[in-house]
Amino acid sequence: MAKKAPLRNDPREAFGAYHQGGETSRHTRRRLMKIQWLGHSAFKAMLGSAQILFDPYLNGNPKFSGNFAEVVSGTTHVLMTHAHNDHFGDTIEILKQTGATLVATYEICSYVSSQYAQAKICPMNIGGTARVGALSVTMTRAHHSSSFAAPDGKIIYGGEPAGLIARADGRSIYHMGDTCSFSDMAFIDELHNPEIGIVPIGDWFTMGPREAALAVNRYFHFKAVIPCHYLTFPMLAQTADEFVRQVKNVEVWTPAPMGERTF
Repeated sequence: MAKKAPLRNDPREAFGAYHQGGETSRHTRRRLMKIQWLGHSAFKAMLGSAQILFDPYLNGNPKFSGNFAEVVSGTTHVLMTHAHNDHFGDTIEILKQTGATLVATYEICSYVSSQYAQAKICPMNIGGTARVGALSVTMTRAHHSSSFAAPDGKIIYGGEPAGLIARADGRSIYHMGDTCSFSDMAFIDELHNPEIGIVPIGDWFTMGPREAALAVNRYFHFKAVIPCHYLTFPMLAQTADEFVRQVKNVEVWTPAPMGERTF
């Protein structure tokens, strides 16, 4: 297929072009998407015309080594799975710098608006799907907790933790957030058919490598999976080796922090 050039001055130029494609397996491949692991659970993704930051914990993240201004430039959407500080991260500063829209629970969006009145927000809750500019975003269940330790020492309730499925142009990414496995993952796969899975494997605060692999094998039909929430801190799993060994019949991409790839 012929390549479709990026628009002039489009932020996608700095993060990879895209083109029209055919159909691949269960998933319709219309445009290439690019994903970059920023360390921990933070990811940057180009999906259709959207530039997404998932759980943008950058400053203070020991595995983030990029230039903050360059990485966040051009962001159109910030998708936050839950309010813990290692996921909330630099959200407010990114919204100020980019004018991006925050997609998160009602409680998180309300708190962000109280701190930055001009914030563009899309408050959601579990089970909902919202059209947010170029993206369709579905909020799924996750089993975890959700609160934010504010700079003044207050603990802010973040609503229920969640997973987030972002879709555009026939492509989709499912960031599971922080969670254990649960049998309703099979329903998420049946209903939403996510293509790329971002899966926490670090143990202690989420499922560990063995449980995460079982969830991928038993409940999903991903085209590829990317492990996250490991390596960052000493108590977490330090490699994805066990996860890779136990996942069957699906590609596992294990980038070094700041690694990026086109799908």
